[in-house]
Amino acid sequence: MAENPYTGREIWFLTGSQGLYGEATLRQVAEQSQRVAAALDNSGEIPMPVVWKPVLTSSEAIRQVMGQANEDPACVGVITWMHTFSPAKMWISGLDALRLPLLHLHTQADAALPWATIDMDFMNLNQAAHGDREFAFALTRLRVPRTTVAGHATDPAVAARIGSWARAATGVAEARTLRLARFGDNMRDVAVTEGDKVEAELRVGVSVNTWGINDLVQVVDNVKESTVDELIDEYVGAYDMDDDLRPGGARHESVRYQARIEAALRQFLDEGSFKAFTTNFQDLGGLRQLPGLAVQRLMADGYGFGGEGDWKTSALLRILKVVGAGRPGGTSFMEDYTYHLGPGTPKVLGAHMLEVCPTIAAERPRVEVHPLGIGDREDPARLVFTAATGPGIVVGWADLGDRFRWVANEIDLVEPDEPLPNLPVARAIWQPRPDFSTATEGWLTAGGPHHTVLSTALGADELTVIADHLGIDLVVIDAATTRRGLAKELRWTAAYQKLAQGL
Repeated sequence: MAENPYTGREIWFLTGSQGLYGEATLRQVAEQSQRVAAALDNSGEIPMPVVWKPVLTSSEAIRQVMGQANEDPACVGVITWMHTFSPAKMWISGLDALRLPLLHLHTQADAALPWATIDMDFMNLNQAAHGDREFAFALTRLRVPRTTVAGHATDPAVAARIGSWARAATGVAEARTLRLARFGDNMRDVAVTEGDKVEAELRVGVSVNTWGINDLVQVVDNVKESTVDELIDEYVGAYDMDDDLRPGGARHESVRYQARIEAALRQFLDEGSFKAFTTNFQDLGGLRQLPGLAVQRLMADGYGFGGEGDWKTSALLRILKVVGAGRPGGTSFMEDYTYHLGPGTPKVLGAHMLEVCPTIAAERPRVEVHPLGIGDREDPARLVFTAATGPGIVVGWADLGDRFRWVANEIDLVEPDEPLPNLPVARAIWQPRPDFSTATEGWLTAGGPHHTVLSTALGADELTVIADHLGIDLVVIDAATTRRGLAKELRWTAAYQKLAQGL
């Protein structure tokens, strides 16, 4: 990504205790909790600072720090640990006020017990084993969404899980402030890409508004030639292309026009503080090409995108771009396009008209210009490549009327069975887990959309944190999924959602 979404972000580390033990004990609590926070901060697994806060021993102090966390734009979540026994009634008002993701760390100051020297002073100081149970009951009683991690803070597996949660918490923070620009409306007569934008702003935080495509065209027409030249230099250095597409070539103007669109989109989005956008091939106004290469490069820099006016997928892509930033792999707009049903293992061939993000590419992308056959405009330039192999996940966002649902399927990206010399778009080939029939039937039954976000940089753990905090119904299809089990899950979820809305 061009920007680091974790810059200026932080996680607060909150420690619970009580005044019963005296000042000397509380000083020990403070020293040991600072060590735990420092171990996490220095682990290398958490992509932003872990900031220790003074030990909390009263409901007033807890309520105050929770309010401060809510209002501090740098704070994206809180980690809580009950070092000693912290009576949970004093946490009620603070937890009720908290609006940020919470991780309950069930740990202790030292990994090993000093068996030969344990006495009651030691026992009174090191009470997290039951102090955290008192706290966890309050979380459950108050129905506070949270992630629970048990283990010592120096364990790399513990730090990795907390790092995953911290990334998801930053995704929640991004959703809360996300501004999305739609150029044009939804593709005509299409159902699943529609949705309740008011509910999305209320529940998720994303603000979705529409601008006429010719508002963008005005910016396109005013882009300076020197700006286009600079982008062309970037293209020549970053991508392969035939000589006739390079400067001086017979078809170079097709590439220059995409550079002009890219420059205009960046200006328009940056001036409006937009981090996501949509286009629609049915509404191109004065544009000479459907944005292709321009969109692909913006996605590579972390912007969200959805085709045909699909604002939900665009917002989801931006959120997951933030979550996966800095990790190996990539995250892209995607669509299940067609299937290989045999011979051999069935596979999905995913693609789109033009707009697949090069962060998932296995090889150096090529700039190519081909007829589009849709949109009634000039032949657009686009990047062509095949996605890298390995484990991944595809996620789609649907509006079911009474709730939002994310449907996710864990997948394995694979090589195509044969070369694809005549397919003029970027593509990904994958095998769904647990198998094609179970996964595909489950996706259809759950109402999953045809536009998705494909990521090889994150997984179901991060999705779960975000969905739990935002109140989104998450359905995960993975290696353990069965038809009967998924059918039961969907029925139970529907019943729960109805009950939860009435509480």
